[in-house]
Amino acid sequence: MTVQSIKSPCVKVCAVDAATGLCLGCGRTLPEIGKWVSMGEAGREKVMAELPARIARLEDLGKR
Repeated sequence: MTVQSIKSPCVKVCAVDAATGLCLGCGRTLPEIGKWVSMGEAGREKVMAELPARIARLEDLGKR
């Protein structure tokens, strides 16, 4: 049996910004982080597609 690892945007910088609700490391919300394994590949890919814009928003706000 082959175990397939789940793709994750985690960069081991886990700090959630109170104003935006986004992790300053990966750009996910706490509910997304908590449900990451159970949300399925399609759900994870949807979130992954949104992360560049979220990271850019955090950078624009001077939070990253």
